This record gives sequence, structure tokens and C-alpha cells, in this order.
Amino acid sequence: MHNPNSAIERVKNHLAYKLGQAMIDFANSSSGGGYIALFKKLYKIKKQHKKEQKIYQQTIQVFPQLKYPSLEACSDYEQALKYKFHLSYMLGEVLIKAYQNWYKGAGFKLKNNIKKANKEFQIFREIFKEFDQINSSILEGLIDNKQLFLKEFSRIKNILKIHQDYKAILDNIFHNFNYFMQNFDLIEEWLLSDDFKERYKKENHPYPSLLDPKKLNDKNEKINYHNIPAELAWEMNLPLPDNFKFLFWGSHGVGNMGFHRFLDKSGLVSLFCLDDNNSKLNYCHFFKNLLNSYQNFYLSIINLCEDENASKYYSLIPPCRSICLVRDPISSLRSHVGGKRHGVNYLNIVDFGTNIECVMSNRIGYANIGFNSHFPCVDISEAFIDNKFMCFHDSLLWKFLKQDKIYFLDTNAILGNKCFESIKLISEYFNFNPPKYSDMKFYEGKISEYVCLLPINIELNNFFQIQQSVVITITNIYFVNSGQDIILENIFNIVNPFILTINRESYDLFMRYMGNMHYFKNIKFYLNKIIEAIVKQKNIEDCKKFSEKDLLGYFRNNDVLRRKFKQRLDDDHLPCIKQHRPDIVASWTYYQEFEKMCKELDGDIYEKDL
Repeated sequence: MHNPNSAIERVKNHLAYKLGQAMIDFANSSSGGGYIALFKKLYKIKKQHKKEQKIYQQTIQVFPQLKYPSLEACSDYEQALKYKFHLSYMLGEVLIKAYQNWYKGAGFKLKNNIKKANKEFQIFREIFKEFDQINSSILEGLIDNKQLFLKEFSRIKNILKIHQDYKAILDNIFHNFNYFMQNFDLIEEWLLSDDFKERYKKENHPYPSLLDPKKLNDKNEKINYHNIPAELAWEMNLPLPDNFKFLFWGSHGVGNMGFHRFLDKSGLVSLFCLDDNNSKLNYCHFFKNLLNSYQNFYLSIINLCEDENASKYYSLIPPCRSICLVRDPISSLRSHVGGKRHGVNYLNIVDFGTNIECVMSNRIGYANIGFNSHFPCVDISEAFIDNKFMCFHDSLLWKFLKQDKIYFLDTNAILGNKCFESIKLISEYFNFNPPKYSDMKFYEGKISEYVCLLPINIELNNFFQIQQSVVITITNIYFVNSGQDIILENIFNIVNPFILTINRESYDLFMRYMGNMHYFKNIKFYLNKIIEAIVKQKNIEDCKKFSEKDLLGYFRNNDVLRRKFKQRLDDDHLPCIKQHRPDIVASWTYYQEFEKMCKELDGDIYEKDL
């Protein structure tokens, strides 16, 4: 062997290949000597091969750096695998097997086994000639399942022939060839079914499932979603499990946080997409979580993946009813630009007695170019206009999702006294628990009012001089974890809209300490001071707000950004809403003013484009 870095040369140096090649050379040779000469030659090859292997093992013991790289690491690995299907290699395998079982009578079967190897060689040659999708993973699958493949060859050939014009399913079969072979009966039934034909082949679906989705959703089936790894499901184009009520989709900045809180109140659990532009990761995240059948899930997709797998990711979301929350884009942009976020001094947990000014100082921040600012900055608008991943992408997402049962909901419908009736109407349409009249105030409140100011978690273990963590939380009704928290009512007379909560595990211990007036009075005093500071800070932040009118004025004086924003809305965001709910678009006062402004200032430009 001249080049150990060549997988082809190393496969040709396998004993099987050398023995088989000697047989072929003998059959094609006109020299004499007969079978005795052949057997001598085969014996000599075997002896020499064994000697070479021994020398190699001794060499790498002394010089381990001379060890050959793995076959898989060689650049010609894929081509080398095909040599294992050469007649030379297959005949050599027959000879080796005969030698190993010679004393069991294998010699009497040698002639028939040689004929069988010739026949199998012809079958593989036919497959390689007919299908150009053969790659290393397929070849490995054939090697691992060679006898199963040969046994079912006529049925496999029939499947491949029936779907010869449907490249997507052929690619799926060959990409997952090992799985295809090992579960052939089940896959054959599915690929020959009318359901597969109607659902995938008829419309030339680009991502056909290798398994029947209906059976996958049935836990009683031998193969179902619960015994298939998410990564393998992705490779086989399996749709996501249908264990969710509906799909919620759209953009950021439209009131998503409030809407999710309202649905939480009805017992629904939002399964959010990841903050990652990685389609496969998002699919696997959804897949794994949807297997929890005890949750009342709905999917929430408000980020736009645009990587190379985006089309596949969105195609694997089963057709279903969906909600798209929409908002006047000028109000949406104001929400982005003026939205509160954690400041540079944000403390998630505050030790009891911490200086209140330190707690509140820089607790709130605002987006700015490259850093958190103390004030909203309208100049950051362009960053949000350019942020296709999060903002103004409804039409792009709509094209990917291909959902046709869409309930468009205007943000104005879930504000104030309209909210209760809107959620009630949605609950009837999507079949979940309706809101309770006793919770009317919950639906009429403003969730974003104290965002980032609340919750404030206060740790008491140092004050109590104990090791066990005891944390009480100042919050409001929108940030309570009802499953883990207990509301401490009528203990400190906390005023609305604030409430005090504690983790269930710490409740009994906390209440024992509240029997001590020293602890009780000090905690009450500290809580009241913090609440006063929260209200004061809220008023300070409220004075920093700017309005949609301010944004429109900014656009009036910024020609380039105005045109850029209009282009984003026209191309990526509004077409689907205008097509399905032009009445909602017509009701957006600020957007209509923006359109009017664009027509006044840029009318000649748009006329030229038209």
C-alpha cells in the first residue's frame, strides 16, 4: 500500500479485496496450474497479509504517531465505500467466511456462495447506476443491512420506482437509509398509502415525512413520537407532535406579554420559540417539550428564522388554527424604542435592609446604540426597523408557515374594558376555558405599567440569621406564579396594585418569625419604603415617555428612514394583514397618518416605482 491517507487504497488492501481480485485474475487468466495453483496463491496472499498486519501493529507500538488515520477521516472515504461492493471484495468475503467455517462443511457450499455473490454484485451495481443520490451514509446503511436489503430488494425497488419522480422522498429515504431498512415494513405501508399520496406526493411537498404522522401521535403504536429522538425526527421530516391547541405567531412589540398572561389565566401554557436564528434547534426544542402530554400547550412563534433550514422548520409545523396579534406599526415602533428593560444596576434579589436608593438607582434602562440609556432614544428606531428577526415580519412569517385558519386580533381589542369580551370570544373559537367575571380587574389592568420595576425579591435569611433561604416578593397580580407562590394577604396591609408573595416551601417558617414583633415591624417598615420608592420611580419613568405623534414628527424630518420604514412595512410586514383584515389596517390612526405623510413627501418617488 503506497498511500495510507487514501481510503480507496486501504480498502483495496483489505484481505477480502485481495483474495477476490486474485480469483477474478485467475478466472480471466489463460495460464495453467488449475485450482491447485489458485489455492496456493490465495494461501500466499493470506500469509503475506497477516505478516504485514503484524509488522504494522509492532511499528505503531514503538511509533504511535505512524498510526493510520481512520477511514472516515480520509478525503476519498465515500468513494472507498463503493469498493466494498466491488465483485473483488464480495468474492473475498465469501472465501474468508468459507475458510472460517471450513470444518462445518462450508467448502461444499463455496460454489453456490460464489454464484450468490456474483448475483448480489449485479443487484448493487444496478442500484448504484439507477440512483445518483448514493452517498456515504447510504453506503454505510447498505453495508450494515446488506442481507436485509437483498432479502427485500424487490419490495425496496418497487418503492423507489413508484416514487422515482418524487425526489424529496427519495432524498429522505437515502438520507435515513439505515432507519428505512430497519423499519421497512412500517415505512413501506406509509409510502404506499393514499394518505401519503394526498398529503405529500400530490402537491410535491418539499419535506415529506418518512413515517405516518397519525400513527406517530398514537402512544399505543410500536413506533411513536415518544421513542424517536428529536434530532432523528428532524432528519426524517417528521411534523411536530400535534399536542398543542393552536399556534400564536407574529412580531414583537404588539402586546405579546399581556396576551400571554391572559391566556395563562385560562390554564394555557405558552411554548415559546427560542431566541436563536437556528431552525433545527427551535424544532427540537418544540418537539421535546410537546411530548409532555400533561400541559395545555399552544405554540408561540414571534421570531423569524431565516437560516438555510427555515423553510423546512416552518413546514414541519402541522396545519392548525392560529392567532396573529397585530398592532398599528407606529405604536409598535414606539413600544420598541420606549420600552423599559433591566438597567445596569438591576438586582433580581435584594438582601433585606439594602439601601433603597441603591435598589432603585438605574433599575430601569432603555435601548440605545451599543448601551443601556437612562432615557428612551428615538435615534434607536432604525435598529428596530432593521431587526427582521424580531420586528415587522408578519408577512414573511406568514409565507413560511402557510397556515390558512388565521384569527387576526388587533392589540386594541385586548386593552382596558374591551379585553374581557375579546378573550371570551377567543376562548370559544379556540376551545379553552373562558375568563371568569370574578377576574374582571385582571383583564382590565395594564400589564406593562410596572414592568422591570416589579417583581422585587427580598431575601430575609440574613435578617433572620438562618441558613435556609426565605424570599418574599413585592409584585402585582400579573407576575404571580400561582403554582409555587402564596399571596400574603392582610399581613402588612400592602396597598393596591401591589401584593406580597412567598414560596410555598418557605411559608410556615416565615409565619413563625412574623410572630416576633421585632421582625414584623422592621419588615413592614422596609416594605412600605420600597413601595413608596417604586411609585416614585414609576412617575419618573412615566415622564420620559414619548408618543406616536413624536415618532411621526421624527419621520417627517428624516426622509431616508421614513422611506426605509415604509419599504419594510410594504414588503415584509403588512401584505398578509391587508389581504385578510383590511378593516384592521384602516382603523390604525397613526399608520394612516404615516401613509398620508409618505404620500405627501415622497409621492413622486412611489409613482416612479409604480
